[in-house]
Amino acid sequence: MPMLPLGALAAGFGLSAAALAQTAPEPQAPARQDSVLPTVRAKASAEPQGKDAYQATETRIGKGKQDLRDIPQSLTIVTEKLIDDRNLDNVKDVLKNTAGISFQAAEGGEEDIKIHGISLQSTGDIFIDGMRDPAFYDRDTFFLDRVELLRGSGALMFGRGSSGGAVNQVTKQALLANQNQVDVTVASRGGLRAVGDFNSRTGETTAWRIGTMVNRADNDGAGNMINKAGIAGSLRTGIGEDDEFGLTLYALQNNNGMNYGMPWVRPTPTSPASDATLIPVDPASYFGMASDRNKGSASYVMASHTHRFSRDVELVTKARYASYTRDQRAGTVRFAAAALQPDGVAASLATFGPNTVLARGTQLKIQDMQTLSVQSDLSAKFEAAGLQHHLMTGVDFAQEKKQVYSDSPGLTFAQRNNFYATLGLTKPNTTVGSPDDGASIDESRRQSLKANAYTSRSAGAYLQDMISITPEWKLLAGLRYDKLRGDYDSFNYSYNATGTPGYDKISATTTDSYRMNVSAWSKRAAVLFQPSAQLSLHLMGATSFNTSGDTYSLSPANASIPPEKSVNVELGGQYDSADGKLTTRVGIFRATKLQERNTDPLNTNVVTLSGKRHAAGLDVDITGRITDAWEVYGSFTWMPVAAIDISSATGGELQGSRPSLTPRYSGSLWTTYRISPQWRLGGGLNARSGQQPNRNPGFYAPKFIIANLMAEYTVVEDALLFRLNVDNVANKRYADTLYTGHYVPGKGRIVALTGTYKF
Repeated sequence: MPMLPLGALAAGFGLSAAALAQTAPEPQAPARQDSVLPTVRAKASAEPQGKDAYQATETRIGKGKQDLRDIPQSLTIVTEKLIDDRNLDNVKDVLKNTAGISFQAAEGGEEDIKIHGISLQSTGDIFIDGMRDPAFYDRDTFFLDRVELLRGSGALMFGRGSSGGAVNQVTKQALLANQNQVDVTVASRGGLRAVGDFNSRTGETTAWRIGTMVNRADNDGAGNMINKAGIAGSLRTGIGEDDEFGLTLYALQNNNGMNYGMPWVRPTPTSPASDATLIPVDPASYFGMASDRNKGSASYVMASHTHRFSRDVELVTKARYASYTRDQRAGTVRFAAAALQPDGVAASLATFGPNTVLARGTQLKIQDMQTLSVQSDLSAKFEAAGLQHHLMTGVDFAQEKKQVYSDSPGLTFAQRNNFYATLGLTKPNTTVGSPDDGASIDESRRQSLKANAYTSRSAGAYLQDMISITPEWKLLAGLRYDKLRGDYDSFNYSYNATGTPGYDKISATTTDSYRMNVSAWSKRAAVLFQPSAQLSLHLMGATSFNTSGDTYSLSPANASIPPEKSVNVELGGQYDSADGKLTTRVGIFRATKLQERNTDPLNTNVVTLSGKRHAAGLDVDITGRITDAWEVYGSFTWMPVAAIDISSATGGELQGSRPSLTPRYSGSLWTTYRISPQWRLGGGLNARSGQQPNRNPGFYAPKFIIANLMAEYTVVEDALLFRLNVDNVANKRYADTLYTGHYVPGKGRIVALTGTYKF
C-alpha cells in the first residue's frame, strides 16, 4: 500500500484538528467505503547491530533467519562491540577469543584452523555472509558486524567440508539511519590504525554504508610488520519492502611482514624430544629477513535479492565473485649446524645465548584464486496437517579456481640451493643477539612459474524442516545432496645448470592431470524440548564429508579416493535469564571421523580410507548482561577425550594416541563494568592447555594464560570516548600456532589507545 511520511501525516492531523476547533461541524453524509484513508505502515529506522551489545539473539548461519534457541548445535557469536572492546583487528584474533580452536602453522606459512582437532581452514570452511571464502589471507574486522563460530557438522548448510564446524563472517549492511563513526588507534611498536564507518539514509527504503581502514605498525608484538588498507561499501534499496536489493563491494590490500616461526629447543643436545620447549627470547623478536613479506589481496562483489511473499515466507538469492592474490616470501628460522655454533657445540638451552647462530631458509607461497558462488534459499513458516513448520530449502553453485606458482618447481634441494646462489638469493645467517638485523635479498630476481592449477565446480541442494509437534517439542530433519568435480594439473620442469651465474634455466616439460568426481549425501536430525521461553534443550546428530580436493590438490594416490566421512552428535541446551539479557549455551559433543585418509605403510603411493578418530567433550558459552552495568562474555571447551582409534601410520599420530592440536581445555573470559556514566572498566583471560604440534612429535607446547585489560572514558555521551587496551599484560612467551619443526610466537605486550568519534 502507498506510504506517507509520518511527519507529514502528523502535520495533516494537526491542521485538521485546528480547523475543526474553529468551525462548527455540519452534518455529514456517511463516508463512502472508497474514501477511507489507507493503512500507514511505519518503517523501523534501526536494525539490530553488532555494535549494540555482546549478546546476539538471531543468526542466519542456518540458512535463513533463526532464533539462537532453535539452533541445535554449539554456536559462539562475537559481535562488533566485543571485537572493539578487546581491540581485535583480524579474524584470527577473534577466533583466539573463542574456545575449542587451535592453530597449525603449516609448511606454506598459512595457519590451518582446527575445531575440536578437526581441520577447518584447509577444507575451506570459512564463509562471508554464508558464502564460501576459502583463500588464505589476513582477514580484517573493519567491515564486520559479527563473527559466528558453529561447532560440529555444518555440511547440511554448506556442503563439502564442515566436519569440525564453520566460521561465518557477517558483513555490515546499510541501515535506515544516519550514523557515522571514526576510530583512531595509536599503539606501542609504532602502531597506527584508522577505521571509518559511514552510513546514510538516502530515501524511505534506501541507504548506503562505507567502511575504510588503514593500519600500520613496525611490529605487531610477534615480529610482524603491519601494512594494510581496505575499503568496503553496502547499498540497499527496498529495505523492509516485498523486494529488497543489496550490493556489497570489498577490497583489502595486505603488504605485511612475515614471521614464519621459531625452532623448538631442547635443554641439552642429548635431551629427549619430549623435553623440547620454547626459545627464551622476547615475543616481538624477529630473526627473518627484512625482505620477507606476506603480500596479498582480497576483493569481491556480492549482489543479493530478497523477495518477501509474506512476513513468514522469504526467498534470498545471492551471487558473489571474489578474487584473491598471495605473494608470500618467508624464511624458516632454524639453529645452524653445530660446527657453526660457538665452540662447535649444537644449540640447546644449556648453550643458548646472544651468540647462538640461526640459519634462514626459504619458504614461498605464491598463488591466485578466483571463486564464483550463487545460492538461493527459501525460508517459510506455515501450518500443515495441524502442525507448525519452519521449512528451509535451497540450491547453490560454486566454481573455485586456484593457481600455485614456484620459483623452482621440481628441483631437488641441492639444485634449488645452487639455483638460488646463481641468482644471488642465498640468505645469510644471524645470531640470537641480533634481531631485526636488516639483512635482505632482492626478491624481484625470483622467477614465477606455474606449478599446479586446480578447478572445481560444485552444485548442491538441501531441504530441512523444523516441525512443532507440540508447543514444547520440535523435530528437525534435513537432507542435502552435493555433486562436485575437481580437475588438477601439475606442471613438470627440468633444470639446466649452465655453470654461468645468472644463466641457469628452468623449463617446462610435461603436465600431469587428475580428476575427482564426488557425489555425497549429508544428513541432519535433532529433537528440541522447549518447556519455556527461557529454556531450550536439544539432541542433534549430523554427518559431513571431506574430499581429497578440499586442499586444492590431487595426485595419483588420492584422486579416486571417496570422501572422508564424519558424524557429530551433541546433547545441549540454551538458557536465557528472566529479562532475556543473558544467554548461556551448553553442548556435550562427540565428533567421529569414520573414514580418514591414510597412506599405506607398505606402499606410500597408495592412499586408503582406513583411519578413524574421535573427540568428545563440553562446550560452554555465556553472553550478555548480568546487570545493566555489568556485561560478560565467556567461551570454554573441555575435551578430556580425544583418540586415534584406527591408524596405519608408523610414526606420529599412532593408533591409541591423542591426536595433535587437541588441547584438553581452552577458553576465553571477558567482562566489563560501568562504574559511572563516564568510566567503564574491563578485563579478561585467554587460556589453552598443552598440546602437541601436528604429527605428534613427542613433546607438548606449554600451556598458557594471557591477561588483558581495558579502561574506557566517555567525554561526550554518544559522541566522543577514549579506550585504553593493554594486551598480554605480563608480556608472556607462548606458542600461538604450532608445527613439527617450529612455532609462531603469540603477541607480546601491546598498549593501544583508541579515540572514537560518533556523529
